[in-house]
Amino acid sequence: MGKIIVDDLTKEYKSYDSKYKRLFELFTGINSHNSIPVLKNISFVVEPGESLGIVGVNGAGKSTLLKIITGTTHATHGKVSLEGKVSALLELGMGFHPEFTGRQNVYMAGNILGYSNEFISSVFDEIEKFAEIGEYIDQPVRTYSSGMMVRLAFSVATMARPDILIVDEALSVGDAYFQAKCYERISDFRKQGTTLLLVSHNAGDITKHCNKALFLKDGKVDAYGASDYVINKYLDALFGKKEKIKDLALIEEDEKYHDRVGYRKEEYRWGDRRAKISDYKLSNSNNVETNNFKTNERLKVKLTADFLDDIGELVVGFLIKSISGEFLYGINSKIINGEAISATTNTTNEYEFDLPISLNEGSYMLSLGLSSQEGGELIPLDRRYDSIIIQVTNMDEFWGIIDLKANFKELVE
Repeated sequence: MGKIIVDDLTKEYKSYDSKYKRLFELFTGINSHNSIPVLKNISFVVEPGESLGIVGVNGAGKSTLLKIITGTTHATHGKVSLEGKVSALLELGMGFHPEFTGRQNVYMAGNILGYSNEFISSVFDEIEKFAEIGEYIDQPVRTYSSGMMVRLAFSVATMARPDILIVDEALSVGDAYFQAKCYERISDFRKQGTTLLLVSHNAGDITKHCNKALFLKDGKVDAYGASDYVINKYLDALFGKKEKIKDLALIEEDEKYHDRVGYRKEEYRWGDRRAKISDYKLSNSNNVETNNFKTNERLKVKLTADFLDDIGELVVGFLIKSISGEFLYGINSKIINGEAISATTNTTNEYEFDLPISLNEGSYMLSLGLSSQEGGELIPLDRRYDSIIIQVTNMDEFWGIIDLKANFKELVE
């Protein structure tokens, strides 16, 4: 139970040049409309217990795809097969009646999900406790804020563990505290075998909660596979500049970069390449080149950049991710220095980030980037994401990912 099969799914909407053509088609049966494709030949399979994240810019077809999967709209061609009980949190407040109270809507929405009034009554206290909307549970839903709406909607959608849980971007409306509660419950469901389908603009949410991802672009599947790979493709589409400005012969030559300690050949690289990161060097507090560090030891990352164009406002970036793709820390030269730097054509410059590795034991991925600040926008020149692996050994003891160096003392009056 919990399998999702989407087979050659296509969705087209009808567009009429005038209301008269709509009426003409209605009464004569003669095709008088234009077809606007929203989804084009979408196919994928989510096995029981897997988690699939769906990303794409607004208008890519994400919400339409979820509506077809949940049966609230129909496909033009293709089919969807779902195995097991499905619970979905789609558009904010979808299924709630604004004039009825939260309590009344809990029962109505629960009935739609297939639960009996007896079952809903048995779990109502838990629903109310999880939503944390207080006395508003007996107020009309039209008086709710968007945050209160999503609190109640998620509590209803997860009143019992479904075989398949589908969550649209509604969670982005909630506050950070409630989002953490929601993702904790989702994580618990996943451990128990629930299949997850998650739509989010937050790349970190996808890499953290989904083992696979699907990138929709212009209604078609642009990328499908491991979540870290797909998210990098998605970031490429959002921030990568496609045209190649200069002759890239120098860009494609063999680089020292590939031979450095810690290099990760599965790196993801994009940018317009008016500049390139051609080399890097990792070193520790003793200036020894290595990719093995102890917790709280200093890490120095020196990078070499070759410039094929004048860059009036250059920003050099650095990012650390967990091995599963969670964003842990990011910084750039402009944030540190308060202003951008510059570079000129046919020069090679070196830059260095120096920071303590206050991380627990494990493997971590480093990303390096060069960007040009143009009209308030950062244009990627060369971004080498997930290109370096470092290993951290912890000689102290603490829980979690980051060592915050807490102090403790007993207060005696």
